[in-house]
Amino acid sequence: MSHIPVLLDEVVEALAPRAGETYVDGTFGAGGYTRAVLEAADCRVVAIDRDPDAIKRAAPLAEEFGDRFAIVEGCFGDMATLLPEAGYDAIDGVMLDIGVSSFQLDEAERGFSFQEDGPLDMRMARSGESAADVVNTYGEEELANIIYEYGEERKSRRIAAAIVKDRAEKPFQRTKDLAGLIERILGRPPVKKGQRAVHPATRTFQALRIHVNDELGELKRGLMGAEAILKPEGRLVVVSFHSLEDRIVKNFMAERSGNLAGGSRHLPGPVDAGPKPTFELQSRGAVKPGEEEMGRNPRSRSSRLRAAARTEAPAWSASRGKKGRG
Repeated sequence: MSHIPVLLDEVVEALAPRAGETYVDGTFGAGGYTRAVLEAADCRVVAIDRDPDAIKRAAPLAEEFGDRFAIVEGCFGDMATLLPEAGYDAIDGVMLDIGVSSFQLDEAERGFSFQEDGPLDMRMARSGESAADVVNTYGEEELANIIYEYGEERKSRRIAAAIVKDRAEKPFQRTKDLAGLIERILGRPPVKKGQRAVHPATRTFQALRIHVNDELGELKRGLMGAEAILKPEGRLVVVSFHSLEDRIVKNFMAERSGNLAGGSRHLPGPVDAGPKPTFELQSRGAVKPGEEEMGRNPRSRSSRLRAAARTEAPAWSASRGKKGRG
């Protein structure tokens, strides 16, 4: 399956590209968002990706757009240091498409999906600890916690116990082996009319992928990185695909814009206590895909877009002192 950028028009609209400005595509992937932004205005895009395959896919864009496009290999959570080191320190917009790309899901040898058999890998950067390492070496309680926290799987303890029992005889090396074990112990849930069948291993695979790549930690660092490098009025646009990601983005933008519940401005006391808001929300709620897009691209169904614009206030990461906020 070719990669179809989710909420593409909405991302470009929220980013509002302008001639002469510089934007960051923190999750380059297949380059769909980057291309759309470069075509929308005579601007520059600096892309970031930790996947060596994505770096290779950037070559045609570099050839087509010349010095208007550049790509940096690394984690988008490190953008606050990666970009200045590469010579970019005046950023007008940051766009992030959180999670795994279609290329990674559709390439069986990457081990992200159980739809086709492949090595139990899941590493976006192709280095470090793999999903097989986690499954075969972590203790039962730690495995259960990972599956529960990152996969929101209520039967995590049952799954972890089965993994530990089976790996004693034969370590897990293939995606089909792990998916088969989970299906065997949980069974296939009944499918209601009009709904899609969800494989019982879906949540566990999601959890392992998030853990192996530290995706939620990466997202938190990336949001703070964007706060640090964006110019006043610079736009931050984030597309997420499940509740764990969206909750982090929603809470970050609400907190940094002064919209988190807690206290009242009508009560006596200094209103400006604590750091000043570093962002202004561009919309109160999340932007969701329309029926047409969901029909054309089923992977877009769970996507949510949130956007905010940078204020002139200093980044909390630099100004919060010992208050511990953020």
